[in-house]
Amino acid sequence: MGNGLKWSEEALKEMEKIPGFVRKMAQRAVEEQVRASGRKEVTAQDVRQGQEKYIKFAEKNEQDKNKIRIAVVRCEIVSEVCPGIACFKAFNARQQQFASYGDNVEMIGFFTCGGCPGRRVSRLVDTLLKYDVDVVHLSSCMMLEEDYPRCPNRAQIKRTIESKGIKVVEGTHH
Repeated sequence: MGNGLKWSEEALKEMEKIPGFVRKMAQRAVEEQVRASGRKEVTAQDVRQGQEKYIKFAEKNEQDKNKIRIAVVRCEIVSEVCPGIACFKAFNARQQQFASYGDNVEMIGFFTCGGCPGRRVSRLVDTLLKYDVDVVHLSSCMMLEEDYPRCPNRAQIKRTIESKGIKVVEGTHH
């Protein structure tokens, strides 16, 4: 790998077990940890310690197997003025479109569509599938037609998500 550090064969094998989408971040964290200790070689133990410290919380585990996992997709344009407060408040209080969920639910994703025509949705939903997403909510900003610009691609975005076998709920806090 790099930056003046030598990686043992075992460390490289351990690194291959880390999901690809976070591997570079994990590599940097492990290398920083090794440098801070004053060593010049990365071992498999370093990779395992980095995984435990920085990545383990995001991995699937036995306790989470019965949880309902949801994500929210929202409008790219509206994201420039809305930090998502109302979506999160409604989720946390289990109100509005989140009212039917009990305590055994977690929000695992909150992302924008990527701009018209929803160019980012398919790729991000594919990533969410790796984490067993069950439901994707179309945010209220995508549903409203007075407070925000009307989403011209809402139906297509919904079809894209449903085509991957995921339930779609229209709305979050309205």
